[in-house]
Amino acid sequence: MTSQTRREPGIVRRILTGGLAAAVSICGFAGSASLNSRPHNLAPAADDMGRQGKGQERQTLSRRAPSYSRPISAAVRISERWGVPGSWAAGHHTGVDFAAAPGTTVRSVGTGRVELAGEAGAYGNAVIVHMKDGKHVLFAHLSKITVRPGRTVRANTVVGESGNTGRSTGPHLHFEVRKERGYGTEVDPVTYLARHGVRIA
Repeated sequence: MTSQTRREPGIVRRILTGGLAAAVSICGFAGSASLNSRPHNLAPAADDMGRQGKGQERQTLSRRAPSYSRPISAAVRISERWGVPGSWAAGHHTGVDFAAAPGTTVRSVGTGRVELAGEAGAYGNAVIVHMKDGKHVLFAHLSKITVRPGRTVRANTVVGESGNTGRSTGPHLHFEVRKERGYGTEVDPVTYLARHGVRIA
């Protein structure tokens, strides 16, 4: 087999007769492999190492971030529990009330998508989040709403501020958990969050 070698600036190209050809340059391998490919025995480039480091940092932060949290500060006490008999339409209290002063920050308890963010009759200004686990959580009587329908929220995402809107006897946050979006499908919020490792009572 005969061969002919031709040198060009920065490139060494060898042309082999017999139908087989390969090109080698100082920046990598040409041919079927991408120009950006790198032999496996070479160390990662500096920018690759930077990207890997950032990826590992994001993974670490993700592991540390809580998947569920309280809807309001731990210092705020519960003023009315779920299931207490009364004059409500369901015949009992459908959520948990936190005795929060107007303007207290209200946060999402987990990952989900905002379904409602606005006026909701007796609930006043309210936010409903369809949770990743299928439940629907409601934050009611808000003085301010800071999210819009369609937004994805996570644990500790601020959704608004507590207030005294709608049919309310005083400033507080009404927090409710429902099996379905509709009224009358609620479950005990204390038990729900406890199953996710969060204690509110």
